[in-house]
Amino acid sequence: MKHISPIFLLFTAALTSSLSLSAASFLPAAADSTESRIVGGTTADAGAPSAVPTTPSIALVDSASVDSTTSVTVPVSPADKAFADSAYAAEDYERAAFLYNRLLGTYGGSAPLYFNLGNCYYRQDSIARAILCYERARLLDPSDDDVRFNLEMARSKTVDRVMPANEMFFVTVFRNIILSLSLGTWTWMAILAFIVMLISIAGYFFLPTLAGKKTGFTLAILSLLICIFANIAAYQQLHQMENHSNAIIMSPSVVIKSTPSESGTDLFILHEGTRVEILDDTMNEWKEIRVSDGKEGWLHKSDIETI
Repeated sequence: MKHISPIFLLFTAALTSSLSLSAASFLPAAADSTESRIVGGTTADAGAPSAVPTTPSIALVDSASVDSTTSVTVPVSPADKAFADSAYAAEDYERAAFLYNRLLGTYGGSAPLYFNLGNCYYRQDSIARAILCYERARLLDPSDDDVRFNLEMARSKTVDRVMPANEMFFVTVFRNIILSLSLGTWTWMAILAFIVMLISIAGYFFLPTLAGKKTGFTLAILSLLICIFANIAAYQQLHQMENHSNAIIMSPSVVIKSTPSESGTDLFILHEGTRVEILDDTMNEWKEIRVSDGKEGWLHKSDIETI
């Protein structure tokens, strides 16, 4: 019976190790938060602030700026965050939003901070900004159920009801699996699978029995497959974080044009809070966008903010 060469396994192990370490180098650290879930107009606190440092990934400088990916690693001051949390608890949502924005501008972004900021905007009926913050929180931690729940709550208050275009079943399943875990979880899964694979390869070489060698060989193959898939999932999430190709409509209503010009034909109208994909951003003042139902057109760049 022919087996895959152990040399090939070792080569593949080295390759997947480098991919795992590459993904791990971009891994955001855990962030502290007093996360609140919007349920039927009430607020239920999920915990008290802690002193766990936040490793930022995306910074929202102010309420009107477009964010960019950063590599700041300054921990959020518990005292500074306590002011924002206390303002939120006192239902002073305008001040809380100002303080959370200042934290994001000073220390950088994290999913919990964007989540809390989104709750502030939601309480002020600024639905487009709430959706933008929830989308940014989901981008940083797609596995958070509270973020997903509040995002759906905010979307239910938008005007546009866009039906997504049909896609192949396996594409939907693959995307849902990738979004089921965070970038950090996928990265650690890849590293652990790589370690198991190394141990299994050692067992294949050094175990004296044939059954032991077969077990080591089988585990090495399974660990290799898990490691490769986890790296692919981590890379996909990292790619989404680095490439800001999605945006939220921020203007109350926008007429989508057929060409990047005011003289272009009016195609359709979108309203605030709708998510779009940016197809072409090479024009100075215009962006070509696509809605999830497949419609495409042009709008002013001032009408959207990237996620």
